[in-house]
Amino acid sequence: QLQLVESGGGLVHSGGSLRLSCAASGFTFSNYAIGWFRQAPGKGREGVSCISRTGDITNYAESVKGRFTISRDNAKNTVYLQMNTLKSEDTAVYYCAADRHPSSTCELRNMDYWGKGTLVTVSS
Repeated sequence: QLQLVESGGGLVHSGGSLRLSCAASGFTFSNYAIGWFRQAPGKGREGVSCISRTGDITNYAESVKGRFTISRDNAKNTVYLQMNTLKSEDTAVYYCAADRHPSSTCELRNMDYWGKGTLVTVSS
């Protein structure tokens, strides 16, 4: 059964750090780009970061550049999102998603599989 399971969310003070994990099973993980997305209360879902199949290409939303780092371990079927210097505006449910397209840039509408999300709350 195909699954993406996010973990690592929680409550943190402004300026703090969290590391999110996205564990995959049921498909050939290394054939998929993985993206992190987030949805804040009352807002639409937005892209945060994307990593290519081999991990050699990454991209970030402007709002998180320099603070967040995406990485993957294909041997463990896991993608990570290291989040530093967190701000209150980073509060959201964070989702990971997989896209099988070879040159994926993790466009929200193109993602094939989604996890159920993990909540990150940053208190000011």
